[in-house]
Amino acid sequence: MKKFFPALLLLSFTALNVCLSQQSALKNYTIDTKATAETKALFFNLKNLSGKGVLFGQQDALMYGIGWKGEFDKSDVKSITGSHPSLFGWDLEAIAKSDSEENQTQNAEKLKSYCLQAFKMGGVNTLSWHVQNFVTGKNFYDTTKCVSSILPGGTKHKEFTKALDKVALLIKSLKNDKGISIPVIFRPFHENTGNWFWWGKPFCTAQEYKDLWQFTVQYLRDKKGLHNVLYAYSPDRISGNLDNYMERYPGDNYVDVLGFDNYYELKDINDQKSVELAVKSMGQICNYASSKNKIAALTETGQEKIVQTTWFTTIFNRIMSDTAASKISYMMVWRNAHTGHFYAPYPGHPSVENFKDFYNNPKTLFLKDVGTSLYKIQ
Repeated sequence: MKKFFPALLLLSFTALNVCLSQQSALKNYTIDTKATAETKALFFNLKNLSGKGVLFGQQDALMYGIGWKGEFDKSDVKSITGSHPSLFGWDLEAIAKSDSEENQTQNAEKLKSYCLQAFKMGGVNTLSWHVQNFVTGKNFYDTTKCVSSILPGGTKHKEFTKALDKVALLIKSLKNDKGISIPVIFRPFHENTGNWFWWGKPFCTAQEYKDLWQFTVQYLRDKKGLHNVLYAYSPDRISGNLDNYMERYPGDNYVDVLGFDNYYELKDINDQKSVELAVKSMGQICNYASSKNKIAALTETGQEKIVQTTWFTTIFNRIMSDTAASKISYMMVWRNAHTGHFYAPYPGHPSVENFKDFYNNPKTLFLKDVGTSLYKIQ
C-alpha cells in the first residue's frame, strides 16, 4: 500500500492562518482577475504542493494504451498501480485544424468527454496545441514562417482567430452537470526554443513570439470571456541558462505556470552532465516561479520505450534531491501509442517494478492520493 500523508495536507491553510470563512479574501495570483473559484483553488493547491509532492501525469492516458483503445476508466498506469495519473494531457489539434465541420464536432465532443471524466475523478486537465501552419495549411512541423502572418494586421490573422474561436468554444463548453466550468491548464506554442515547430526560435523574432502569446491570452481571456484557464509557458531544454528561458518569456502578466520540456534518451541518462543541466534548469525555473508567486512544472518528460528500466526512480530521486528543482508541482510523460512509442510502463514491461517503486514514493501523487480536493479550498 502506498504510504502518503493525507490529501488535505496539500490544501492546508494552517501555515497561512487562513480559515474557511476567509476564502473570499484569499489573494488571487492567477493572471485572470475574474478567474473562477475552482480555477483559483487549483492554482493555490498546485502552488501549495511546491516542495511537498509532485503530481504525476500522462498525455492521452484515458484514450488508449498498449494493446487497447477507448475502454472506459482504463489507463496503462492504472493497470500497473491501481490508480490513474492525477494529471491528464490532451491536445487541441483535431478540434481546430482544417477539417470537415462534422469531424471537428466529433473530435471536440470526444475531447470534452475525457476532460469531464478526468475532472469528475479529481484529476487535472492540461491542453497543448499542435496547431497547423496557417500560411501553408500543412501541419505544425512545417516551419514556413507563419507567426508574423497571424498577428494583428497579418494576412492570416483572420484564420488564426477562427482557430482560437474553436479552442474557446471547446474550453467554454467544459462544464459538469452542476454547470461548474472545468479548469484547464492551456499550454500553447510549447518548445519554442527548438527548431521543429513553426513557432520555434529560428522562425520568428522574440518580440513576435511574445506578441503571439499575449494576443492569444487576451483574446481567450478578455474577448471570449474564458475564466477557467491557467496559462503555461514551456520551452524546451535551456541547458542550465535561465536567459535562454526568459528570452521569449511573454511576461508575468501572461503566464501562470512556468513549465519546461525535457526528454531523456539513453545517452542522456548515462551522461551525468546532461542530467545535471536538466536539474539545474528546473531549479532556476522553480526559483523564478517562487519569486513571482507562480507554479513550476516539468511539463513534458520521459524516455521513449523506457530503455533504462530504472528511469523513473533514477530521474525523480535526482530531482527531489535538489533543493530548488524539487519545488516542481507536477510532471507529465508523453503518451503510450504503441510498442515503438511509449513513455509509461504497461503490463509486462521490464520497468513495471521500478514504476511501482516510483508510485510508492510518498512524494509522487497519483489520482488516489489527491481525491477530488484540488478544486476546493479547505
